[in-house]
Amino acid sequence: MPTIQELENIASQVRRDIIRMVAQCQSGHPGGSLGCADFLTALYFEIMQHNSQNFKMEAHNEDVFFLSNGHISPVWYSVLARSGYFQVAELQTFRALNSRLQGHPTTHEGLEGVRIASGSLGQGLSVAIGMALAKKMNQDEHLVFALTGDGELQEGQIWEAAMFAAHNKVDNLIVAVDWNGQQIDGSNEDVLSLGDLNAKWRSFGWLVMEMQGNDMKSVVEGLKRAKNETKKGQPIVILMRTEMGFGVDFMQGTHKWHGSAPNPQQTASALAQLAETLGDY
Repeated sequence: MPTIQELENIASQVRRDIIRMVAQCQSGHPGGSLGCADFLTALYFEIMQHNSQNFKMEAHNEDVFFLSNGHISPVWYSVLARSGYFQVAELQTFRALNSRLQGHPTTHEGLEGVRIASGSLGQGLSVAIGMALAKKMNQDEHLVFALTGDGELQEGQIWEAAMFAAHNKVDNLIVAVDWNGQQIDGSNEDVLSLGDLNAKWRSFGWLVMEMQGNDMKSVVEGLKRAKNETKKGQPIVILMRTEMGFGVDFMQGTHKWHGSAPNPQQTASALAQLAETLGDY
């Protein structure tokens, strides 16, 4: 198992990949991607039991992850490539015409690691619940993980799915909320306040946990705690405090980098703040 320092090194390289991918095509969503680099690194390199060398859509006898907030595809593509699902060099095709690495994940081009198209917000939790129920029916003891954005919780389908999961005791499911307080048009508070998220999820029948999403030790420990609470009759949600743009000083804490690409000078500044640990593609 990798050490915390080794996971932090991987996350630094993932952040470099994000900046380079978005800068190269001058399109994409760096803010949320940077904020979720620690979470996805911990998930794929430490927490999940998955098979990157023999990808199968049905995911039988392995853990599975669904990205609901599909606009942060750069961080997911980087982690998938770095964990062996496809060649790292393919990251340079991000958002190119006919690339398998579209701005939002798709399935029609057969990209290993991707099981649903995501980008229309609010849908990923429903799909994750379906996979979790399928695993129960197949007597597969492995877990389902999903990530949603906090602004995504303004979608009604999220709460329909939340009710369904609690009612049906979908207790092989762990959902993380990227709780950075920002969305495309501003802060959550300004656009549509989310209220007391902890109380809200508890009232829907979920086991609620919280963790710091930009501290690798906290992320690993939080995910392990969540795994220990599965199979006890309740779905689990982790409210994960992150900072949009984490790791790049001028991108941190503002919605302005939700979907903006850095210019050459900004790209150079960002990369200077992120250690190259695994080698750039």
